[in-house]
This record gives sequence, structure tokens and C-alpha cells, in this order.
Amino acid sequence: MHRRTLLAAGGLAAPLVMQHAALGADPIKVVGIHDASGGLDIYGKPMIACLDFAVEEINAAGGLIGRPLAVTNYDPQSNIQLYTQFATQAATKDKAAVVHAGITSASREAIRPVLKRYNTLYFYNTQYEGGVCDRNAFCTGSTPAQNVSRLVPHVMKKWGKKVYILAADYNYGQITSKWVTKFTRENGGEVVGLDFFPLDVTNFGPAIQKIQAAKPDIVMSVLVGGAHISFYRQWAAAGMKSRIPMVSTTLGGGNESLVLSPEEGDGIICAFSYFQEVDTPANKAFLAKFKAKLGASTPYLGGELAMRSYVGVNLWAEGVRRAKSIDRMKVIEALESGVSFAGPPGLTTLDPKTHHTTVDVFIAEVKNKGFQVLETFPQSPPSDTQSVCDLQKEPNASKQVVVDIKT
Repeated sequence: MHRRTLLAAGGLAAPLVMQHAALGADPIKVVGIHDASGGLDIYGKPMIACLDFAVEEINAAGGLIGRPLAVTNYDPQSNIQLYTQFATQAATKDKAAVVHAGITSASREAIRPVLKRYNTLYFYNTQYEGGVCDRNAFCTGSTPAQNVSRLVPHVMKKWGKKVYILAADYNYGQITSKWVTKFTRENGGEVVGLDFFPLDVTNFGPAIQKIQAAKPDIVMSVLVGGAHISFYRQWAAAGMKSRIPMVSTTLGGGNESLVLSPEEGDGIICAFSYFQEVDTPANKAFLAKFKAKLGASTPYLGGELAMRSYVGVNLWAEGVRRAKSIDRMKVIEALESGVSFAGPPGLTTLDPKTHHTTVDVFIAEVKNKGFQVLETFPQSPPSDTQSVCDLQKEPNASKQVVVDIKT
């Protein structure tokens, strides 16, 4: 188990540390639960780095309400049972003011009811399939109405109308594949094939043969995790990369573009609410500070998951400032008052009715192990979840609603 406790940011000026000591202030406890090992560590490691960095920045600025932050990171090792165990520990033993946790939807749905039961505030900072409706939870990542709705018409206009979908076999893949189908048909196209794969599958030979037989114009990957990187390599090795273009709703979230060679990755098109290559002064300033702090160990931030962890901590912190308290309900009410954070990805605004976010969405193409941003869609709302969730009318809700997707 990887565990790290940070009472004051490393490298803080001595006067600030002395100030905290002089105040005698108890630290505000923040817990992160993200995979530092196992099949999902490609996502978890950058998320941990950004969570820690956000805490360090807040501490360097004097903490919150006169108190420093202390962060503990737990490594669930891509094991759902450990997610549940650490969520329980965060709530009951650590007495965390907030928990930032989860990567897959399965991990989120293991954590969310535990933290709800123990009245511990929860932030889920991951792009996902939408539909969570829980006043105790805040979901800061983009949803299909924000990213898939932009990605599908972009690539159909570029390459054609016949789409073949490969998806991870759990909530995210199953539901997102329905959104891909919906947007494909709405744009005059058709889905000519759909296959689901458990997260540990590494052999995609039979799937590639099926795609070759179906002759689609586009292959849409909704694959997830370290094992599924094998598909992109096998696709290129089969000589298919130059014949049928590839699109992904997930590639980049785990820095897959770094792992794949340019021959395997270049040209794949993706959509997220952040790419490291976003060309804004705020993003450039953040990256300079991030690299100055972490040096040679600085992770590439790729797609949005790591950055959403940074944004999530800052949104929560603004809620604490407004509430002048870490009391859970006071912070929730403050967050529902219309909190925004202007950061590296642009403006992120919490939607009070759904506890999701309005974000800028970017379409980008893999190029030489990084991304080239092709198109930007400012301030896209989480309209899918807005269609099924209104926490102002139903404040006691604690559920995930599968949006009725007419495909």
C-alpha cells in the first residue's frame, strides 16, 4: 500500500510553516484513493501528482480558513474491495473533510455509497458516462454530452459514416457505446459492429479480423486501462492503421500516447476537457510551476483525468472558503451557490442541480507522443445528466441514472 501524508507542502517557506505552528491549527484532512499500481495505474499516478500539487499550492498560499491541509493517498491497486476498504477508513478513521477518489465507474460506485453512509464529502474527478445524481458527490469530469457529442460528428465529417465500436465491458464502455451509437445515427451514420472486452483482455486478434470483414470507415475505441493498450499495437502490426482511421473516447487519459510509438499512435483523434497542449497563458503558467516543483518526475498530463483532480481540489477549496467551514453541508451549500475555477483547462463551473461541471471541450489528434489541438468548444454543459438529475428538487437522491438513450 502506497501511503503518503503531507501536513505542509514540501519546499514551503519557513515562515509559513512557523505561522501554521503558531496558529496551533489542526490540519484539514484530505484523502485521495487512486491506483498507484495495478492495471489502472496509468491513470492513477498522474492524478495523484496533480492532487498533491493542488494541496501544496493551497498550503503555500496559507491553507484554508487558517488551517493547513494534510493529504493521505491510498493505493487500491485496481482492486474494488480495497477501494471500499480505504473509503471506509477515510471516513471513519481519518475523519477526512473530503475524499477525491475513483477512476472507473465500478470504483466510483463502490466508494460513493460508503461515503454517503458516513456523511463524508466525495469528489469524482474523472471523465465518465454521466448520470450520477447524489448531493454528497461532485463529478468534475466531462460526460458524453460534452465530449462524445463533439467527437463523433467531427470524425464522421472527416472520414465517413460507418462506425465500428470497441468498448470496455463495464458501465463506462456499455453506456458510452450507446452514446456513440446515438450520435452516429443522428449524424446520418450507422454502427456496423460493436464488441465489449473485459479490462484484462490483451488479445485483440479476433476483433481485428471482425473489423476487417465489416469494412467500417472509422473504428471508435472506448477501451480502458493498461491491458487494452495492446489493441493499438496489434492494430498497427496488422497493417490496419493506415487503412481505417482510429478515434477514441479514452486514449490520452492514461498517457497512452507516450507509451505508443508514433507509428502506432499518430493520427488517433480524441476529445477531452483538457490536453497538456492547450495553448493558453493559464495552462502555460501552471505547467511551468508543475515542472519546477516535480522536476524529472513530472508526469505528462495527456487527457483530462489528472487535471480534473487539480481542478476538483480547487473547487472544493473555494467551497470551504465560501462556507468558512469544513462542515459537509455548509460546504455543499456553498458549492451549490455557483462556484467556478478559472484554471489551466479554462473556466470550470459547478452546476448546482447536478453537481457536474460546465467545461471547455477540446478535440485533438495524437502527434509524436503528444496531442495537437484541432478544435475547441467553449463552456459545454453536462446536458445528459441535467436531463435526469435535479438535486434542488430531489436533495436526498443517491443514485446513478442511466439516461434513456434513443439509439
